[in-house]
Amino acid sequence: MRASAVVLTGISALALSACGPSDTELNGHGASGNAAAPPAPAAVDSQRLLAADNEPGEWMAPGRTYSEQRFSPLKQINDGNVHELGLAWYFDLNTHRGVESSPLVIDGVMYTISAWNVTYAIDARTGKQIWRYDPQVDRDRARFLCCDVVNRGISAWKGKIYLTTIDGRLIALDARTGTPVWSTQTFDKTWPYTSTGATRVFDGKVIIGNAGGEYGVRGYVTAYDAESGEQLWRFYTVPGDPAKGFESKAMEMAAKTWTGEWWKQGGGGTAWDAIVYDPELKLIYIGTGNGSPHAQAYRSPGGGDNLFLASIVAVRWDTGEYVWHYQEVPGDSWDFTATMPIILADLEIDGKLRKVLMQAPKNGFFYVLDRVTGELISAEKFTPVNLWATHVDLKTGRPAITREARYGTEPVLLTPSVAGAHNWNPMAYNPITGLVYFPAQEHWWPFSIDPDYKVPDGPAQRTSTGTGGPMTPKRMELMKLADSREKGWLTAWDPVKQKEVWHVPHERAGNGGVLTTAGNLVLEGTAARTFAAFKADTGEKLWEMPVQTVPMAGPITYMLDGEQYVAVNAGWGGGMAMAELRGGRGMHRSDARVLVFKLGAKGELSPLPDRPPIPLPPPSTASKEVIDKGADLYARTCANCHGPQAVSGGVIKDLRHMTAQTHAMFNDIVLKGTMSGLGMASFANVLSESDAEAIHAYVIARANDEWNR
Repeated sequence: MRASAVVLTGISALALSACGPSDTELNGHGASGNAAAPPAPAAVDSQRLLAADNEPGEWMAPGRTYSEQRFSPLKQINDGNVHELGLAWYFDLNTHRGVESSPLVIDGVMYTISAWNVTYAIDARTGKQIWRYDPQVDRDRARFLCCDVVNRGISAWKGKIYLTTIDGRLIALDARTGTPVWSTQTFDKTWPYTSTGATRVFDGKVIIGNAGGEYGVRGYVTAYDAESGEQLWRFYTVPGDPAKGFESKAMEMAAKTWTGEWWKQGGGGTAWDAIVYDPELKLIYIGTGNGSPHAQAYRSPGGGDNLFLASIVAVRWDTGEYVWHYQEVPGDSWDFTATMPIILADLEIDGKLRKVLMQAPKNGFFYVLDRVTGELISAEKFTPVNLWATHVDLKTGRPAITREARYGTEPVLLTPSVAGAHNWNPMAYNPITGLVYFPAQEHWWPFSIDPDYKVPDGPAQRTSTGTGGPMTPKRMELMKLADSREKGWLTAWDPVKQKEVWHVPHERAGNGGVLTTAGNLVLEGTAARTFAAFKADTGEKLWEMPVQTVPMAGPITYMLDGEQYVAVNAGWGGGMAMAELRGGRGMHRSDARVLVFKLGAKGELSPLPDRPPIPLPPPSTASKEVIDKGADLYARTCANCHGPQAVSGGVIKDLRHMTAQTHAMFNDIVLKGTMSGLGMASFANVLSESDAEAIHAYVIARANDEWNR
């Protein structure tokens, strides 16, 4: 298959809200400071990335270097003076949705991507906008997103900035002006694919995966030519229909581990984030996702490992050819993806220096693998793991999954949950301390098979992941119990000794990604709406600032004119906003922003506006049967975005707080898509008018429950 690349000329009025910078505006942005010859914007290539430590003041790739260690050699800001950190400037991103990306800073220009894939170039000294590009994403695509209209990062290569859009376009922008250079459609839009992961550029190839494992798709990773957008190779992560032949020997091998007619439901395995490159070995490491549907009983009824679900797969950089794999969760039925961040490092283990990769995925075990061979070196629990698996057998590499974890139609309360012991939030490795830092959490979930699951009639027809089922009193009770057990913390992990060295408890789960530096610091945003600094060796909190929203993304640091800055995208949303707040702890917060700090700065944030009052709901007059029907339909079609039990985490409209006008428009919104411009697509292909009325009745009942508490 070859994807067509469309070369775009001119500047779209819809795409650019500001003119590109002039040569004068760019003067002085480079490290040389030569006003007569400003550097070419985003002049990033292999040589520069390989020598990134020679330019510690730049942040040229999502994880700074190919290894994605998120460690900075800068130490002007350190454990002795970080208490003097203050707000230098901030930039409003004009969205109330989640922001999960880390900015790039290259030669004085910051590039960042926000909700709905709106991309910015900003003067990294002052916070002044240089250009803005809005790809005008198809808002209807939001219905196929499990976890908000987010994106996890952009990349730079030889004067271009690369982004993916929710509706599947890979776009190359001119770094100077924000003008599109080329655009390639990366998936068939008749299937419920989306794209939320960071782009990566490895030696002239743009590598991306996709998302949609909750809705019924077949995962793959693709390499495109960075100059033209031409497709170079594609590696599928799960096998397709055997009757159509296999794309590779790897797919033929994988198909032997599946049963039934899995291809009719996609299979899953989407690589929606972790993709890392070893330029010495010329290998790309791919973290793959969960099965589709979640419940293996419906996906592969005869069992089997279901390769390459929940695996790390190594492929050749130039061809995409399979080299090795390690599967963390054979036969995944728990949404235990292996798409969490992967870090490459060289560690001395048992007296021998080994090339390793490290990952702390959803399933609660910290993995260290030999990245040359895929051999499992070690795997230990970094968070409580009940029932799912007692340990990982180092001889076979397989988890010892318990009988209780093989859930049926009766809900079983397990931790980790679908939210995971650690999710997408970036982690960091500090070669000075030898520790890995990441946000961990104890999060529980009632797992059960949905007895009413039906194989979808065709693409985009799914209304269930095969798990869950009716909102019975037992399920409701287990969800309350799960909520009461939730915890979150920052952990420092020794990957050689495989043990926790220190941890810092946080107010709640859902805390941000981390950055570590040679200044003996770890910096992290917290779900308490603060940004904080900790001593890397001991965990002592050294500084904290309220910032009005949650900085979920991984922070970065850069240096200009002899001054070190720390920057982070702050914007609450994503999957944890749906899962973590089901207890009703709605968050009053600001819109998303880029926050930039430096020593001695005295900037202040604008005060938060008052929270609007909760409207009085209409009376609940529907019968119990209708409300129960609505509860079941809501759980299948609405809960992913609006929250379990109609309790929103504050990202998307809390349906219990609708105005009288919205109540009057409810069926038109749900069935006719009258608010599709805001991301609320029509659900007429899966819901009837009576279905919509039942959901409305359920929401009204839940609103009255809250009002009468």
